Amino acid sequence: MELRRNTHHVYRIMYHFVWIPKYRHKVFEEPFRADLKAIIQKIGYDYDIEIVELEIPVDHIHMVVRAEPKDSPSSIMQKIKSLSAREFFRIHPQIRHKYFWGGKLWTQSYFVETIGNASEKVIREYIKNQLEAMNKGEENSKQLGLF
Repeated sequence: MELRRNTHHVYRIMYHFVWIPKYRHKVFEEPFRADLKAIIQKIGYDYDIEIVELEIPVDHIHMVVRAEPKDSPSSIMQKIKSLSAREFFRIHPQIRHKYFWGGKLWTQSYFVETIGNASEKVIREYIKNQLEAMNKGEENSKQLGLF
């Protein structure tokens, strides 16, 4: 995973999302799967959300995105879920009437995790050892103190 640069920061942020349709209906077979995939990819393009991976089994969605620090996981999901539901129901109104009579395509919940190059254990050890590394650096410094 390479570093990304913006005007004021350097970052490497990726999220793995999983979410399900309301009532866990198994509706995402072809041609609905292809249509939903195209809708989500278009939303990603329109809102500068880089969709790295997207897979749609019949009853849930897996998506990996690369995002900027300004984009929180909740704001990404809000955009993807609301816009995809509206467009999917516009294209396939028969699905809305048959399975989603309540008017909602998605449940409110979702799963999200960050993806990185280092494991949690490695990062925690790195943070714990920061003071120790700083102290060693100061001991090895040859600069004289003022007092």
